Amino acid sequence: MTKSKSDIRRAAKSAVKALTAQQKADKSTLILSRIASSESIKSAKTVALYASLSDEVQSFELIELLSQTKRVVLPRVAGDDMDFYPYTPSSLKVGAFGIEEPQGSEPISPDEIDVIVVPGVAFTTDGKRCGRGKGYYDKYLSRSGFRAIKIGVCYAEQLAEDIPNEPHDIVMDYMIYG
Repeated sequence: MTKSKSDIRRAAKSAVKALTAQQKADKSTLILSRIASSESIKSAKTVALYASLSDEVQSFELIELLSQTKRVVLPRVAGDDMDFYPYTPSSLKVGAFGIEEPQGSEPISPDEIDVIVVPGVAFTTDGKRCGRGKGYYDKYLSRSGFRAIKIGVCYAEQLAEDIPNEPHDIVMDYMIYG
């Protein structure tokens, strides 16, 4: 019997909560080094990342590293929509859901992103994703002109055997976990 998305979310959140801060840091370092050394990232000009929450793979080191050689963009939520804005260290302010967001005035066009690194609550190894339930990433990844390579990232503890996939759910091209 397939578990519901809410059951999968609950199990994944519980598994991440059981990790110590040091385990999260060690796993994040491993995952971020895999992302940084991937061919997709090496050849990208514009990379969409995310400002991590405490239960997500920690992204700030990767943001700093890639922003030295790439155009890094981060999401900002407004109402039911999410857009990506250029990252500068001084532009981050806590916004929707307690997430640090860039404060630029003009979002970039979805067709400008070469690679997007997508967090989630749970994933399968073949790229099915269970987010927090608001659909921000699924809506963004479905936008006209979006063409980026989609990399899902999570701790190994967030992997599920299967996740119910609905028509609006977007599957990742690659998974990086540790």
